[in-house]
Amino acid sequence: MSTVILVFLALVKVGGVWAADGKFCEVAGHESTSTDPWINTAIGCIPASINGFVKWLLPTLFGIAGGIAFLLMIYGFILMATSGGDPKKFQGAKETVTSAITGLLFSIFSLFIARLIILDILKIPGLN
Repeated sequence: MSTVILVFLALVKVGGVWAADGKFCEVAGHESTSTDPWINTAIGCIPASINGFVKWLLPTLFGIAGGIAFLLMIYGFILMATSGGDPKKFQGAKETVTSAITGLLFSIFSLFIARLIILDILKIPGLN
């Protein structure tokens, strides 16, 4: 993970990932200022500062984790509905749903613990 961040910062430093026209990309319909730069990448506009990148990355990752957990729960419920009374199939479907809920809870609590450590214990500024 640290290697990815270092490569990202190196590309930003040398301007390797700026938009083709040399401008920052637009965020929410307004062109960003030089104090809060966003850059145009293959996955869309992302913040160029570390604080902005972390603020953008965490909700994005937890949103993806929540979406995956939701899809796994739906898959498990479909498996339960189509088990046809077979105890082995029903048990497998139940384990799928339980695993999805456990993963979602783990994701939520890890975000809570990370915020507790970063903001309340270490008091690192700029990540509110």
